[in-house]
Amino acid sequence: MFIRPKKSLGQNFLIDRNVLELIADTVDIANKEVLEIGPGSGNLTSFLLKKNPSKVYVIEKDDELALLLQDKFSDEIKIINDDVLKISEDKISNEKLTVFGNLPYNISTEILSKWITNLNIKIWFESLVLMFQKEVAERIIAESNTSKYGRLSILSNWKLNIKKIIDIKPQSFSPRPKVDSTLLLFTPRNNIFELKDAKNLEMITRVFFSQRRKMLKKPFNQVFTNAKEVADKFNIDLNLRPQNLEPEIYFKLVKEYENLRR
Repeated sequence: MFIRPKKSLGQNFLIDRNVLELIADTVDIANKEVLEIGPGSGNLTSFLLKKNPSKVYVIEKDDELALLLQDKFSDEIKIINDDVLKISEDKISNEKLTVFGNLPYNISTEILSKWITNLNIKIWFESLVLMFQKEVAERIIAESNTSKYGRLSILSNWKLNIKKIIDIKPQSFSPRPKVDSTLLLFTPRNNIFELKDAKNLEMITRVFFSQRRKMLKKPFNQVFTNAKEVADKFNIDLNLRPQNLEPEIYFKLVKEYENLRR
């Protein structure tokens, strides 16, 4: 059964056996429950099953591919034929899941942001092994004082430890994307900076980085009525730029904003 990849769903099937093996080996999944996002034609799924997980769930939005996966794997996997953005992942299993995903480029940051902002008391995953467009991955792992550092770096570092595994060339996929990809490994942080609402972090970083070349004075005045007082409290030079502040400083600023709005 031949399935033509759908551009509208950002489908680029991974076909390089060496890369598939490397991804499956990134973390030990023996006797663990696994969730794969967008398995496509099941190439990675086959490699994951060889590692003896206790259970494999897959989320596949494409109806045709869901049928193909059913034919190919039968009762070896549990297929969830739905949109990953509409699913409550913490309801899939009572066990902590190890998640694999060659994420569709057009919604990869949306998926990651959803998982981070919804990550509350119950942490539903043990680790995330996710592939992104290389440029997006660089923004996720970027450190302060670099040009790629911004909202995505800060949000990702709020609740997750991040490690780069490997860059992957276009020829490893069919059809070939026009850009390189990067595999990242995420694990939950032990100590998460507690904020009331993730939307406040998204709002404040949006205000600050919408004019990333401007000095901090302007966004500070937009967010805080007592801007100088807040800046002095955290020893922040308002002549610096948004990219000069560490993630921890942004978390403290959000906390201050929340406290002032009580």
